[in-house]
Amino acid sequence: MTQSVNSRSTSTPANSATASNGEPIAVTFIPSEKGKIHIKEQKGDFQRLRTGLNSLLILCFFLVPFIRYQGQQAILFDVENQQFNFFGTTLWPQDFTLMAWVFIIAAFLLFFITVFWGRVWCGYLCPQTSWSFMFVWVEKQIEGNSNKRYALDKAPWSLNKLTKRVSKHLIWGLMALLTGCGFIAYFVPASSLYPQIFTLNGSFWVTAWVWFFALCTYINAGFMRELMCLHCCPYSRFQSAMFDSNTLTVTYNAQRGESRGPRKRKQTTQLGDCVDCNLCVDVCPTGIDIRNGLQYECINCGACVDACNQTMDKFGYERNLISYSSENELKGLPVQRLNSWRFIGYGTAVAIMLSVFAFDLYQRDAIQLNVIRDRQNLYRIAPDNRIENSYTLKIRNKTQHSQQYLIYLESKQGHFINKEVEVEITVQPGEQLSYPLTVYQQRSKDAPIDGALRQQPITFKVMNLADPLDSVTQQSQFFTLTSA
Repeated sequence: MTQSVNSRSTSTPANSATASNGEPIAVTFIPSEKGKIHIKEQKGDFQRLRTGLNSLLILCFFLVPFIRYQGQQAILFDVENQQFNFFGTTLWPQDFTLMAWVFIIAAFLLFFITVFWGRVWCGYLCPQTSWSFMFVWVEKQIEGNSNKRYALDKAPWSLNKLTKRVSKHLIWGLMALLTGCGFIAYFVPASSLYPQIFTLNGSFWVTAWVWFFALCTYINAGFMRELMCLHCCPYSRFQSAMFDSNTLTVTYNAQRGESRGPRKRKQTTQLGDCVDCNLCVDVCPTGIDIRNGLQYECINCGACVDACNQTMDKFGYERNLISYSSENELKGLPVQRLNSWRFIGYGTAVAIMLSVFAFDLYQRDAIQLNVIRDRQNLYRIAPDNRIENSYTLKIRNKTQHSQQYLIYLESKQGHFINKEVEVEITVQPGEQLSYPLTVYQQRSKDAPIDGALRQQPITFKVMNLADPLDSVTQQSQFFTLTSA
């Protein structure tokens, strides 16, 4: 017996279903001629959760650059000045190991979450998904539901079709332009970026980057959509390596649903609970049929779960024919998520990386010091028989406020700076000050001037006068003469 199902999916089921009499049922899937996927709108618990999280993500994306902290944009990647400002903390290129740790930790957290809930990042928080659904919502408001959009695609060109298409693309273009501005606002102050772009007064490169990201958004969210998930996203390809038999994924219960087939409500039938309504396919953003089994195209958005539960309610069947379930749950085996090697491995890796990041952040200095010796003259002999060495101190104030620093030698051992014990300087926020100084050592008047050359270690220290714990040291060498 063969049963045909009209589906947008062209894949073949991994396993044949089995009828109540034990005979296998070959399920043949007829490829759709619709071409472009128009998602059928679906409501339900998971879709409300997805819509809420997507909306929160988009809202934060646009509003975060406008947050002010201590008179400055709270989060700003200042490429021109080569610094990253984050709520009063300034990271410079030499501090970007911290940023590297953030990305590594985020990646392993994603792996850690995937062990539990599968590809939920893609379904609920991925920007590609969020913007695609936002563009689809605009498309629905202008062109109608999925059936009307399919009909409009096939309809000949008319004034009505032209008006709808032009309106849709104009709104898409405006949304894409705002997205481009929103992204560049993390690199150029948002308060000045938006007026410059919309009054056409922005610089060439700022304007070019805004339009570049606007074009990327327009193409990705307006046209590519599921193609990014199916063919471009690397996560979909290696996610299965993180799954195990305890991972929660969107799963069709074939034992309960097969053999599938249409029927009337309250009709007595030997068929399984699947009424073959095809809603699970119609609402899927990537156009797959979850009844074929777990597929890498599934983004775990739960749209098919809500659609199937809606149908089960109408027919008076038990919910969760399609649900977030693990392989062990479907088999009736105990679920042991906390005892799996993947859980222990990824959890340990995340804990170690968080510890390293915290230690690296704790060790970070707000002052950068680099001591450069005069390479032309190792030493000089002054008229009063002093031995002098010249240095240049490169001092960077890595904070966002003007600071007063004290420069001194940590262990003098007869060495002095410019005939003084200590030197006070003021460094502006983000400034790297080049401060030349001379260190001298007083010798006795009868000391020979042709003695042997010897090196003595000296340690420069720069201390913040407002916070003595905020200090940095660097060792250098002092060249002097000794008796032969």
